[in-house]
Amino acid sequence: MSGYVGILVSDPCLQNQFTQVELRSLKSHFTSMRRESGKLTLGDLASRMSRLKAVGENLSDQETTDFIAALYPNFNDEVDFESFLKVYLKLHAHASSRTGNPAKNSSAFLKAATTTLLHTISESEKASYVAHINNYLAQDGFLNKYLPIDPSSNDLFEIVKDGVLLCKLINVAVPGTIDERAINTKRLLNPWERNENHTLCLNSAKAIGCTVVNIGTQDFIEGRRHLVLGLISQIIKIQLLADLNLKKTPQLVELVDDSKDVEELMSLPPEKILLRWMNFQLKKSSYKKIVTNFSTDVKDAEAYAHLLNVLAPEHSNPSTLAVKDPLQRAKLVLDLADRMGCKRYLTAKDIVDGSPNLNLAFVAHIFQHRNGLSTQTKQISFLETLPDDAQVSREERVFRFWINSLGNSTYIDNVFEDLRNGWILLETLDKVSPGIVNWKVANKPPIKLPFKKVENCNQVVKIGKQLKFSLVNIAGNDIVQGNKKLILAYLWQLMRFNILQLLKNLRSHSHGKEITDVDILRWANTKVSNSGSQSRMDSFKDKSLSDGIFFLELLSAVQPRSVNWSLVTKGVTDEQKKMNATYIISIARKLGCSIFLLPEDIIEVNQKMMLTLTASIMYWFLKQPVEEKPAATSDSENGSQMETLSNSTTDDSASESSVE
Repeated sequence: MSGYVGILVSDPCLQNQFTQVELRSLKSHFTSMRRESGKLTLGDLASRMSRLKAVGENLSDQETTDFIAALYPNFNDEVDFESFLKVYLKLHAHASSRTGNPAKNSSAFLKAATTTLLHTISESEKASYVAHINNYLAQDGFLNKYLPIDPSSNDLFEIVKDGVLLCKLINVAVPGTIDERAINTKRLLNPWERNENHTLCLNSAKAIGCTVVNIGTQDFIEGRRHLVLGLISQIIKIQLLADLNLKKTPQLVELVDDSKDVEELMSLPPEKILLRWMNFQLKKSSYKKIVTNFSTDVKDAEAYAHLLNVLAPEHSNPSTLAVKDPLQRAKLVLDLADRMGCKRYLTAKDIVDGSPNLNLAFVAHIFQHRNGLSTQTKQISFLETLPDDAQVSREERVFRFWINSLGNSTYIDNVFEDLRNGWILLETLDKVSPGIVNWKVANKPPIKLPFKKVENCNQVVKIGKQLKFSLVNIAGNDIVQGNKKLILAYLWQLMRFNILQLLKNLRSHSHGKEITDVDILRWANTKVSNSGSQSRMDSFKDKSLSDGIFFLELLSAVQPRSVNWSLVTKGVTDEQKKMNATYIISIARKLGCSIFLLPEDIIEVNQKMMLTLTASIMYWFLKQPVEEKPAATSDSENGSQMETLSNSTTDDSASESSVE
């Protein structure tokens, strides 16, 4: 990771101020500004810096201009990237001093700069996660020679260096995410194979909802403890909260009174559902407080004592509520949990210290073991009146994980609810097309007035039209109202625009011209044909793609060693198709493709996901340095393909990209 940063910035002082991802984002802004006039001067900078969220939110155009003029008298001086970063840092510090609250008013940039030397880990959390790993992976044929891990040692950070443990842990959290045939599991892995495992792990973690914005493969190789534990924490949390939805646990409908409340419950993040469940059970006891978090509200252990007495009266102990010392009460609570047979990986001290991660995990374990909900069919019948659109649910999942992977200021749990104020959509647009958002007229959350939300969403629609999205009959208020069909239509076009822009920005290949769906289709067919195969796809909705063979041949064409053909099925039966589809997704992620589709998308030939899969493989291939590309691909072959690409005309018939 540090090597890449060094390529962008040679000044070590500047390197230490930013993470790799922050530098890449700022570099994108810088390149976009410079492209407008061919070069970038201090005078240009004064007028364009307000496009950066951290600057535009806090300083007017005139204030920005005056501040730069006071520092640099010659506005005709040309600005390189390092100079741009220095101006940005000074503007950011100035904006922070003006507001008096840098943490609140700054963007994600610079947070790392103030915490670089403060990376510590919680020994309690490490011990808890190690115990979880020892329990859930004890029977794994490959890992059993390393387990159990000693929680008092740092062995965990050594074991993760080959990438296998983290891949296996992801499959425990969300079974089937990674095709384990794609994991390199030799006893001694070379650096290339280790890097492949880490790449597979990171792309798969993103695909189940983890935030890995500031984590790279080098961090695992170097065993950076706070980053390793941070990812493990997210994976385990996803596993423990997996049942907190109406699909997995329909009995949760007992928490609400009518179908309108059911829809609200379905839109809540799992942590909020867990809190609602806990308070629902506590109402059956004499406990009068409302638990609003898994830290300060539970650190006296009183809520736990009442909760476990409600759920397991046969094990209740009157002394648990009688004791005055919170630490002693916490010990009695854990004894009661043990008698219930409930797994727990925290100590009494963790409870009274208010450790949010460990307390959440404890309550989630209690819910998994004994949720105390009824199975009355009368209540569950509410669910039958709700629409069950599997396709909408799958698309929502894809777009949610994609948006979360971009590193916005807020993690979203439901695109239909969490995008309604327009702010996250504006942030996403700014990530996809740096500088396109007018932050001066954007309204920052929390937004109480409805018309302020409409203003944000109107700008979202306006920018969409500027980017030539098909937005027939879509207005800002449709997003505010949570119109599912229109929100999905907008997000698909935004996601498609993003991948096409990434391809276009590889200027050495596209020559700066627009890339179209037809270009991607033609590129894929040419790659497969040049590898000696007769396979081809007629469009991204070609039903023959369902067996997976074409994509496996495409992956083999771009990286001959990537596919183990002895593991590939004929793709005739549904089971064979699923095996191939799962293998395709894991191999693509292992190469370095950031993709969010499911095996079902390949089997059913979801044309949107077929386009993003093909484009992601193409983007990965074209990014590779010439000397690293597979020997089967000659420079002349690659050049002729790109010549065809850059000369093609705009024709989106290969994929129905607009939704009216």
